[in-house]
Amino acid sequence: MSLGAAELQQSIPSIFAPWIAAMELEVLRVAKGEVELRMPVKRDYVHVGGVMCGQAAMAAADTAMVLAMMAELGEFRPMTTVQLQTSFLRPISADHCIVTARVLRSGKSLAFGSIDIAGPDGRLAVQATTTYALL
Repeated sequence: MSLGAAELQQSIPSIFAPWIAAMELEVLRVAKGEVELRMPVKRDYVHVGGVMCGQAAMAAADTAMVLAMMAELGEFRPMTTVQLQTSFLRPISADHCIVTARVLRSGKSLAFGSIDIAGPDGRLAVQATTTYALL
């Protein structure tokens, strides 16, 4: 079964914590094992330096990878983050960013992924890798 952008968008409030749903992530594009999201950079995500804080980026990356796993599997399956390693390459000071998550490998019990977060100009700002345990 294939999941499209509308199905993934509708699943966010029922799968994730309310504060993740409040991030207002917008599913822009879906392919097998891959999603692209638009993330508004809300005032609450900006620290005193005038740029988006790393915690908001990591929450978006983790959420995007779960959605990419759903696109890979064709459904939601319970899973938990085992590892999330994040590198912050440049600050994001725009009103939104683009989050692209890709499943690199999905096995019976573990899955591995990569997430890129870019500013509206397309310049890579955050790169993360993840490992998930499928429950």
